Amino acid sequence: MIHVMVASHGPLATAMRESAEMVYGTLQHVFTVTLTGEAGIEAFKQDFARVLKNASQGADGVLVLCDMQSGTPWNVACQYAFSSEVSPPVSVIGGVNLPMLLLTDEILDFQDVNAAAAQLLALTQPTLVVAEINASAQSDDF
Repeated sequence: MIHVMVASHGPLATAMRESAEMVYGTLQHVFTVTLTGEAGIEAFKQDFARVLKNASQGADGVLVLCDMQSGTPWNVACQYAFSSEVSPPVSVIGGVNLPMLLLTDEILDFQDVNAAAAQLLALTQPTLVVAEINASAQSDDF
C-alpha cells in the first residue's frame, strides 16, 4: 500500500486535503506537512520527519506530492527519497494539484512507490486542460 504526503509552502497542503475530503470523504492515506514563515526551515524539517514516520506505518512506500520543484518542501523530501537508508522508500512529485490528490485513490494498492508515482503522473496529465468553447453542445458544463 502507498501512503501520500502533501508538502507545501504555507497552508496549501492542508487546504488541498480539506478540499479533497469535501469530494471523497476522509482520506486516511493522506498526510500533510506545511512550511510556515513563523516556524522556519528547521522546524519544517522536524515536522516532515515526524509526518513521514506516521505516513510510513503500514506502507510499502510514501509518495510525497510537493507544491513545486526545488522549494524547501521538495528539497527536504528529496533528501529522504535519495537515501538508501529510508524505509519504506519515498518518491517525490512536484506540482501537486487537486485532481492529482483525488487520483491517489487509484495508486493505493501499488507496492512500488516509483511505479505509483509514474502512474499518478500519467493519470493526472489529462486533467490539465485549457477551456475551449464547444459550439456543438449547449450545456452548463464548462
